Amino acid sequence: MTSRQLPLQGSGDLISVVIPAKDEADNLAILIGEILVALEAHPLEVIVVDDGSSDGTGALLAKLAGEGKPVRHVRHDRPCGQSAAVRSGVLAARGRLVVTIDGDGQNDPAYIPALVAALDGAGPSVALAAGQRLKRTDGIYKKYASRFANSLRGAILADGTRDSGCGLKAMRREVFLLLPYFDGWHRFLPALVIREGFGVVHVDVVDRPRRFGRSNYGIFDRGLRGALDLLGVWWLRKRRRKIPMVSEIGLPHG
Repeated sequence: MTSRQLPLQGSGDLISVVIPAKDEADNLAILIGEILVALEAHPLEVIVVDDGSSDGTGALLAKLAGEGKPVRHVRHDRPCGQSAAVRSGVLAARGRLVVTIDGDGQNDPAYIPALVAALDGAGPSVALAAGQRLKRTDGIYKKYASRFANSLRGAILADGTRDSGCGLKAMRREVFLLLPYFDGWHRFLPALVIREGFGVVHVDVVDRPRRFGRSNYGIFDRGLRGALDLLGVWWLRKRRRKIPMVSEIGLPHG
């Protein structure tokens, strides 16, 4: 598939870090500080998408914002799932580059600079730098379920990605906005980016154990729903055979 490039959009060098989170106040209290340290050399905003939390998430974010931290609170009036939370964060983002990271603290923010560097270094024809987890800390059942799902997805979609479910990703926002949305969309980003004619690079990362609470989002693409999503993405890719290089001829009037 032919690659293409888009003009850069968004606010300069600003990096928007999007954190989908439901009832993760205790983890966010640590995670946000780690993100600010990891990206202290970059202008940034941290957008926490509060997916209908009922804990102290709102109070925590108000406190951090009151202290002058570059934190924004985007709230869903009811829990809508991780895909919806990621999408709300991307739509709210002001930066040209968007980094996603899970709110449970298992993704280590120390890897964000490597993701950003990999994306910037790859040039404008590459739109996504995807984390690939090593030494998974999940339970045995979740590990094997994820391994099976990733193997099946890779065989059908041929997206060259070992671990599509890793929450750590860096992506050009203008490409994010091109992608078709559906619940479960965030787990197929490499295939959807390739469908738009852009490349994907990968960065190995190491997960950490969850500090507080339990997972609020289910096992990757479980059951019939996941199979239907996989077939749907396969269909979307098959139905996009030609990608034009678009240019405007002449000067605009006015």
